Amino acid sequence: MKKLFLLWLTMMKIGLFTFGGGYAMLSLLENEFVSKRKWIGSEEFLDMVAIAESTPGPIAINAATYIGYRVGRVPGAVFGTVGVVTPSFCIIYLISLFFRQFLEIAWVAAAFRGIQVAVVFLIFSAAIRLFRKLTKTPFCLTVFILVSLAAVVLSLLGVGFSSLWFILIGAALGLAAYLFALLHRDKGEEEKP
Repeated sequence: MKKLFLLWLTMMKIGLFTFGGGYAMLSLLENEFVSKRKWIGSEEFLDMVAIAESTPGPIAINAATYIGYRVGRVPGAVFGTVGVVTPSFCIIYLISLFFRQFLEIAWVAAAFRGIQVAVVFLIFSAAIRLFRKLTKTPFCLTVFILVSLAAVVLSLLGVGFSSLWFILIGAALGLAAYLFALLHRDKGEEEKP
């Protein structure tokens, strides 16, 4: 029970101090659960990011649910999810009560401009950390370069392209590479006397 409470408290803290959504949250999750507490490993964290991104729903909630389940099974998933959602829910509820007046406050508008810059840094920082831990095979690097170039070009051209398509294309390429390697291996075994 102590571990579940600690999980909930940690997720509350991350949920309270993360601005910019799930991608900005990734570096905090990695620092807290991989580096500091060592509840999950680096490789599993990368897998968790892939799963959280490719399953329906916000990446922050999916990541919290996954980590919670990993730490404490179903109760852990509930504690992790509730912990990460509670601060946002409370803050949005309070803001909704005074939304119009809230937006007219000059210092609030200035604070949000500063927060936007910090969010860009957090997302960029998470991307660099994930890239460093990526297994740098020729296949992985090729997919990374192609997806990065496609994302930049599509963004510059103003073309709306869902990140889900990048994930599905990456999955298809990974399966194709796996099947190619499997077929190549099987042919090599057949040719041996």
